[in-house]
Amino acid sequence: MTSADALTNLPPLQADEAQHGARVLQAVRDAIERQGGWLAFDDYLRIVLYQPGLGYYSAGSAKLGSGGDFVTAPEVSELFGRALARQCGEVLQLAGGDVLELGAGSGALAAGVLVTLQQLGRLPQHYYILEVSADLRRRQQQRLASLPAELHSRVQWLDALPEAPLAGVVLANEVADALPFKRFLIGADALLERGVALSAQGQLIDAERPADSALRAQVAHVAESLGQPSWPWPGPWPWPPGYQSEVCPMLSPWIAAIAAALSHGVALLIDYGLARHEYYHPQRFDGTLRCHFRQRAHDQPLLYPGLQDISAWVDFTRLAEAGVDAGLTLAGYCTQAAFLLANGIEADVAASEATLDRARLASQARALLLPGAMGETFKVMALARGLTAPLRGFQYQDLRGSL
Repeated sequence: MTSADALTNLPPLQADEAQHGARVLQAVRDAIERQGGWLAFDDYLRIVLYQPGLGYYSAGSAKLGSGGDFVTAPEVSELFGRALARQCGEVLQLAGGDVLELGAGSGALAAGVLVTLQQLGRLPQHYYILEVSADLRRRQQQRLASLPAELHSRVQWLDALPEAPLAGVVLANEVADALPFKRFLIGADALLERGVALSAQGQLIDAERPADSALRAQVAHVAESLGQPSWPWPGPWPWPPGYQSEVCPMLSPWIAAIAAALSHGVALLIDYGLARHEYYHPQRFDGTLRCHFRQRAHDQPLLYPGLQDISAWVDFTRLAEAGVDAGLTLAGYCTQAAFLLANGIEADVAASEATLDRARLASQARALLLPGAMGETFKVMALARGLTAPLRGFQYQDLRGSL
């Protein structure tokens, strides 16, 4: 969606939203002034997404589901949680221990996984949830309170990753895409970092400055790993002038922290993203940044600060590199469709005896599986420690060679 489309097609703000947005905007203005007139984009995201009491993930707006800004797979259908639970059950049978979910959203995935694991006879000792949003934690607690006591008693909320490494499964569904990221632009004669500044009227505007050594090193690593010996434009980069994209320096330390928290078992990472050679293809000229506001997607992150979701696709090659660097094994990488099919989603649809219920589940399954929906856009990656047995979720497709 173009800038003009974003301005004309987004719904207007309610009065309380406008008031909250004004407070967030002032916080951003203050940060820009403290930084001498320019704020790096990842620092902008830390304010508008995560600052306590102001950021999108810490304020009280509806975010998930049909009444929110976007819909995640667990809200699309309970089929997602059932299929994922079968993979969790296999790992728990091999490694024992617990499940740790990072960023549990509405609590729908936790509920679905626990119920299915009980049916499989493979309940974890604990189901830990690490949630940085106080608002989402309250919603999770309300939702999971309705579970049977045997299941609810296993759920514990954490404020940080456990100090003592756990055995079992770490789940991260649509978490990596929400980490603050940097934006870069290939200039005519220099690599530029995109950030945020103020117009003469005090409005937020895009602004660039020469990239520092840290960002140059990040982008250089990407460029070098693409392995393109030559390109039909001047300059040292494998992209033409005007090309812009993103890098997420936080991905590597995030994976390292997950690895340190896992003594034996598997981390399952589910997100929308691509292998590096696809992510940074020269034809992907404007990067992957996307904003979501009331089920509408657009590319204007400076609109509605604190009131909309802002994310970028995941470089799964970087995730794999970070996992290997942290001592984990790349145990699987495939599309969400292949993963769900391998974990029995079709059997779940067929098992429904009621015609209307089966039709409903079939429609939901199509949203999770079809290439034009979530089926190929979303990928699943498994990073393992101490497990060498093949994982059932990756028996139909192995895309590790594409990384």
